[in-house]
Amino acid sequence: MTEVETIRSRSNTLIKELRRLAHDNTGYRKQGAIWLEGDHLITAALARGRRLQTLVLAESAQGRQPTSWETVANRTVVVPDALWGEFSVLPSPAGMGALMELPAGGPWRPDRATVVLDRVQDAGNVGSILRSAAAFGVGQVLAIRATAALWSPKVLRAGMGAHFTLDLFEGMQADELSALQVPLVVTSSHRGQLLHEQAPPWPCAWVFGHEGQGVDPALAARSQHAVRIIQPAGQESLNVAAAAAICLHASAVWAARGP
Repeated sequence: MTEVETIRSRSNTLIKELRRLAHDNTGYRKQGAIWLEGDHLITAALARGRRLQTLVLAESAQGRQPTSWETVANRTVVVPDALWGEFSVLPSPAGMGALMELPAGGPWRPDRATVVLDRVQDAGNVGSILRSAAAFGVGQVLAIRATAALWSPKVLRAGMGAHFTLDLFEGMQADELSALQVPLVVTSSHRGQLLHEQAPPWPCAWVFGHEGQGVDPALAARSQHAVRIIQPAGQESLNVAAAAAICLHASAVWAARGP
């Protein structure tokens, strides 16, 4: 078990780092670390073999963490409950969290089942799409510039642990997608084959676009397939996260059925 250290000063270097990570959506890029608040995210990271740098506990939560956590971090720190609010981002603080090194970004694979996020800006939508991607067999996510920061606290919370099953790549340029060796598939409310009538190619790269503007026209023109989701009640469009879940589920179903 690592030795437990107590920190009581809000000016401590670790507290300052946690504060930046919690309240700056892109702070992880500068610091090379991410803040996982709550036992669910910590458990999800550990289940995928991730190593924690620092386990952080509020005094009221000390002793409530699973015994399996005793050796999972290089350092264990306890802080007063009053100090926890400096870096908590949860409506009901869990009193436990961890610092984890930001996963190194290796090369992305052009032949892999992929989700492309084209300027999807709402953190909740991005996190939800990551959950669907992880659930339905997609291995990597390519985020075009102006997409919400993938490792920001809000996206992490919405992703509910999906981050640790995916390879994530940020800051992509649309032109880089020309290297993909799988077909691009976009959704549209007014053109393309109805999704339930024809199997989308698998593997493929599903492209989900900006909440208001949709997929960039130049990127859509480069796609090999366009599909529509049936909407019998006549809504103009679906929320991008809902559309992504439907499309990715359809891909998984069609792929499972085989040729």
